[in-house]
Amino acid sequence: MKKSIASLLLGTALSLLAADVAFAQDKLDKVVKIGSLSDQSGLYADLGGPGSTLAAQMAVEDSGLTAKGWKIDVIAGDHQNKPDVGVNIARQWFDVDKVDVIVDVPNSGVALAVNNVVKEKNGVFLDSGAGTSDLTNAQCTPNTVHWSYDTYTLAHGTGTALTKAGGDTWFFVTADYAFGAALERDTTAAVTALGGKVLGGVKAPLSTSDFSSFLLQAQASKAKIIGLANAGADTTNAIKQAAEFGITQSGQKLAALLLFITDVHSLGLNVAKGLNFTETYYWDLNDGTRAFAKRFQERAKNHSMPTMVHAGVYASLIHYFKALEALGGNPHDGAKVVAKMKEIPTDDPLFGKGSIEPNGRTIHPAYLFEVKQPSESKGPWDYYKLVATIPASEAFTPLDKSTCPLLKK
Repeated sequence: MKKSIASLLLGTALSLLAADVAFAQDKLDKVVKIGSLSDQSGLYADLGGPGSTLAAQMAVEDSGLTAKGWKIDVIAGDHQNKPDVGVNIARQWFDVDKVDVIVDVPNSGVALAVNNVVKEKNGVFLDSGAGTSDLTNAQCTPNTVHWSYDTYTLAHGTGTALTKAGGDTWFFVTADYAFGAALERDTTAAVTALGGKVLGGVKAPLSTSDFSSFLLQAQASKAKIIGLANAGADTTNAIKQAAEFGITQSGQKLAALLLFITDVHSLGLNVAKGLNFTETYYWDLNDGTRAFAKRFQERAKNHSMPTMVHAGVYASLIHYFKALEALGGNPHDGAKVVAKMKEIPTDDPLFGKGSIEPNGRTIHPAYLFEVKQPSESKGPWDYYKLVATIPASEAFTPLDKSTCPLLKK
């Protein structure tokens, strides 16, 4: 009898322990930590930075998961545009802070380095800040999704349009790191495919303040198009100095291969007017983009409109949360979460309907814009006019041309 009671008590204790373990596991499976890794104070701070952290927080709020018992936190880090700093932060986040997903990461050199850490730690990398198309080509992984844009999109949007319009000779002023090299490479391919010629190019150090010697070389080349294969403050500085030299007045045209709404705001319409460029998000495209932009601007410390990087952070996380809910939890197996993200069609108010291809590339439309003349603008932040819509099927590298190893399996 005593043995039976002891057995009964032991069985009950084990059942309670199992229930406690199951309850704890369930709670653990619905705990998510997001790391917004960006340039928080340098040349890319306006296009990513604190705005990306805000966009991540808005995605958490709009997901509805916290009301369903999920615990979701957002932390931020500054990679300072240094790959080693970015890698150290990523390792700290995964090993100590138990981060599940890293978002944003402008600067392609940093992004490619972090990409390897995320794969090693089996986390999730939702990149909307870096441009290199290598993230979904030679250096693709099962843990990475590339949102918003890439160098193929920019090259085949702006490069193709300007070449078709008669700009058949080019000279590049290129940021001397991974993004600049990829953008020049992809734009050269787009230009030469249409019979255009590249007359030369020059590499400019990242975050340089003086573009005079580089622009003088571009001017001397007599190329019809001067392609600025850079971003952020580098782009705005180059455009301002080109205006001072009277380069566009002499007949050459600047191609801002990557331009953000914050860049145009910094330049002002008098300097930026007439620039052609490609983006995948603009705050005034439709009701969905306008509603998000209004909410974002009200909460942004600098009252800026969101860039396509900010939009990408928000949209990629909204889709990430859909995948987590479909899985019923367990955000800690990154490859499994990304696989589920690829199964579910993308659909959000900022980029519309689309999909994530097997190489991790998110497919959605892109847009060729032109900066308005001052007389055309109806008010603050009314800067763009739509020139053409690039269908989702044409905006990114075709799968049959992708060099992603995942496609070979």
